[in-house]
Amino acid sequence: MRAEGFTGVRLERVSKTYGAETVVREISLAIPQGEFFTLLGPSGSGKTTTLSMIAGFTLPSQGSIHIDGKDATRAPPRARGLGMVFQNYAIFPHLDVFGNVAFPLTVRKLPKPEIAQRVAEALAMVKLTGFEKRFARQLSGGQQQRVALARAIVGQPRVVLMDEPLGALDKNLRYHMQVEIKEISRRLGMTVVYVTHDQEEALTMSDRIAIMDRGRIAQMGPPREVYERPESAFVAKFLGEANLIPARRRDGALRGAGDARFEVAVARPELAEGQVFVRPEKVSLLPEGAAPAANQVSGTVRHTAFLGNVVRYEVTLAEGAVVLCDATNASGTVLRQPGEPVRLGWHSADAILLEA
Repeated sequence: MRAEGFTGVRLERVSKTYGAETVVREISLAIPQGEFFTLLGPSGSGKTTTLSMIAGFTLPSQGSIHIDGKDATRAPPRARGLGMVFQNYAIFPHLDVFGNVAFPLTVRKLPKPEIAQRVAEALAMVKLTGFEKRFARQLSGGQQQRVALARAIVGQPRVVLMDEPLGALDKNLRYHMQVEIKEISRRLGMTVVYVTHDQEEALTMSDRIAIMDRGRIAQMGPPREVYERPESAFVAKFLGEANLIPARRRDGALRGAGDARFEVAVARPELAEGQVFVRPEKVSLLPEGAAPAANQVSGTVRHTAFLGNVVRYEVTLAEGAVVLCDATNASGTVLRQPGEPVRLGWHSADAILLEA
């Protein structure tokens, strides 16, 4: 895609090297206007460095960065017209809520009536109307996060960058803020580039996710696609619990240990051996006397965990592999106990073959 005429953020073969260490390796991606795009990965994967280069705080060692069709590779942060929400919120303690939110407009020397109107609109959007005169010490963590968000959007930027903004919040508040941030971004038509290491957060909020590993993008796509169709064992395991069952081709079929015969949605005929991937929630406990079929394995319950809405079983197969099964906690469910023999099964549409 050409940079000219493209509204959004575009990276072309961007790398960052510190001495002999390359922390970002030739990343190319295009984030169109209005998309909620998440960089997801473990610590040290390069996601925060990538965001820092988009923001202008870090200069790339090679490659180019374009914002709304303009080359911003060497432009200073203030010239990029971006909003930014930091992990620690960066609330000024000497300013009240109004002063904090108004700060970027004050720097731009906008007329006071316009500043007042824009601040009022931003505070209404994050549900902080009436908090104008409060200082940081008088705000909860969630309220401080809302102030930081209001300050990022008050200048009406087309692109907002967010670096782990919800990491300090408790689980329930974090979920509510995820929903609110997503709704605000949609309402304003903003492009959001979001950094997190929280898989659930990425799946909840994103239009697309780029999963990073050792400075590269391991896989990129919509949340459901990368979750249900991972292209590697790394992506499969990073995006939640994953069963990876050893298999090899024998007599023209894909087989596991014992009598197991596997059928998968993505066959990968070039692989003589690999791992059958299936998510725990796609695995079912089969009733006694179920007719033998593909994608059935026998084992013994090793551990039973009651998780509320689901019961998670760890089942050890004859060859030693462990398979997770998440059974719905339906009315009348009888828990299987450790040591109990069980048979598990899943649909071929829910399984794919990955490299060993």
